[in-house]
Amino acid sequence: MAIRERRRDNHRDQLEALDRAIGDLDWTVPPPGTTSFGFPAPSGILAATALGDPAHPRVVLLPGATGSKEDFVLLAPLLRDAGYFVESYDLAGQYQSAEAGPGEDGRYDYALFVADLIAFLEAGSTPVHVLGYSFAGVVAELALAERPELFATLTLLGAPPEPGQAFRGVRWIGKLSYLLPAHRIASLTIWGIVTNKNKVRSGRLALVRMRFQYTSRRSFDDIVRLMKHTPDVRAVLATAGIPILIAVGDNDLWRHSLHRGLADRIGAELRVYRTGHSPCETTPHQLARDMLALYARGATR
Repeated sequence: MAIRERRRDNHRDQLEALDRAIGDLDWTVPPPGTTSFGFPAPSGILAATALGDPAHPRVVLLPGATGSKEDFVLLAPLLRDAGYFVESYDLAGQYQSAEAGPGEDGRYDYALFVADLIAFLEAGSTPVHVLGYSFAGVVAELALAERPELFATLTLLGAPPEPGQAFRGVRWIGKLSYLLPAHRIASLTIWGIVTNKNKVRSGRLALVRMRFQYTSRRSFDDIVRLMKHTPDVRAVLATAGIPILIAVGDNDLWRHSLHRGLADRIGAELRVYRTGHSPCETTPHQLARDMLALYARGATR
């Protein structure tokens, strides 16, 4: 037992060292072997990528608001190397999917994002290991509630841990979010990102600033509005019958106690890393370890 524990501790230390050693990089450069394609979704053409052998078990990594598939350039190769086929796409209205959406007179709503995800999952082998990052975690939860047979596992990466007005639990805005309209919260968020309040490196900052030149501001405003009315699917998650991982940084937007409360309520595993809201960018080796363990549990169902 002691030998096994030492080996586990050594492996954990090695992964932490690999994450600490990540340097600055050009986040617009995809991992070698990546295929880019346009996916014809209900909302329009979504910019997507694929990495690995399509005959292998399938993973879909879903980025959140103001994000993109590039957020997974460090994580995707680790999953590919472990024997998985990894896909991702920009949400409708975001970055290279900016032209996709409800049209001039419509709004980006949950039904639109969920329909896109379901269509994407249906377009390949199922069931799928799905990761939903931040707002996309809510989208993945709703898709699971609607089409559970499409899911092998679910990873919620820094996703809102409470239903209803999700911003009430966010560290930097809290109760003030009740008084601010969605457009104002979106403006404050963009300001914090482009002025580098997250203190990211230059390569990362170049990507996040550049994406705002393409992302539809209307889509982001609508997403913030949606997050003020986050559906309560906790009962569905608790009885979904698939392994669920909640993966967060110890300095996430939402307090650790809220994520712990959700994990306890739905019977999910909680993993916390020494980072902020973006473990896929800053602790990808540790995140991949826990996702692969989740996939192994899903394969034995």
